Amino acid sequence: MPNPARDALIARLPKAELHLHIEGSLEPEMLFALAERNGVAIPFASAQEVRAAYAFSNLQDFLDIYYQGMGVLQTEQDFYDLTWAYLERAAADNVRHVEIFFDPQGHTERGVAFETVLDGIERALKDGEAQLGISYRLIMCFLRHLSEDEALSTLSEAAPHVGRIHGVGLDSSEVGHPPRKFERVFAKARELGLHVTAHAGEEGPPAYVHEALDLLKVERIDHGNRALEDPALIARLADEGMTLTVCPLSNLRLCVIDAIGASPVKRMLDLGLKVTVNADDPAYFGGYVNDNFRAVADALDLTHAEIVTLAENSFAGSFLAPADKARHIAALREVAE
Repeated sequence: MPNPARDALIARLPKAELHLHIEGSLEPEMLFALAERNGVAIPFASAQEVRAAYAFSNLQDFLDIYYQGMGVLQTEQDFYDLTWAYLERAAADNVRHVEIFFDPQGHTERGVAFETVLDGIERALKDGEAQLGISYRLIMCFLRHLSEDEALSTLSEAAPHVGRIHGVGLDSSEVGHPPRKFERVFAKARELGLHVTAHAGEEGPPAYVHEALDLLKVERIDHGNRALEDPALIARLADEGMTLTVCPLSNLRLCVIDAIGASPVKRMLDLGLKVTVNADDPAYFGGYVNDNFRAVADALDLTHAEIVTLAENSFAGSFLAPADKARHIAALREVAE
């Protein structure tokens, strides 16, 4: 049930967002504007038509239109504008730190230079830090439907810029592309000093979460819903304090759950798991981070303490330095009272 006091708490709490695909923040209006600016033909006559197409029955339905939308991103300024628009929305939700994913393979295969993508996103992130007070970490994802050799090539391309990229992730079609497929490239990424995370257990089985932990040696799990099917895995995730970056509205729109009340967030909290709430691809799934907080808080009747815990987990599970985590959590607790 809606609760004004709870909504006010969500609005005032500082938070971090740990699971955000920057290409997934491409709103229909910007898609149209960039298509016109770059002379890119798109198969929709209006932003309303685009939104009508956002009726997904599974992850692949979404990915098909997601990659189509990427085609309007051509120049450094396009990537800057995309990232800046997201940061403004994040600031409005009192997000103080973002760890965003980007998919270079989705751009380089279209002939857009790696540096064009990185330069535009990074310039906006630096401006966001200076002007909006939002710190950041940048995570380069490998597309799991492509080969590991292609991922290794992308990592080699990124190597000269390793000081500007903070981690690697694994996204795209999960089923049929287990984490073990990318064991070598994740080992090389760790050798470069990069943080590592991976999507696992969204549509894939609990075994994929085990593989992400044991073979990729990830520091957190993106999604992780299906880990709840495996009691031993639940115990392990709790014991290791492994952060799970759950995306409630994404889960609903991709039919991972059939109602927002079926979100695993409350059960994860009850099991002592370090769960966080994130937007994933907000332009496609109908909500930014506070929308996701409100949706699960209302549907699951979360308490004040549970909402504060979710926000605290977002900083605790980040790739920030321990002192920065502590500073953010102290500030959060001050406004939570």
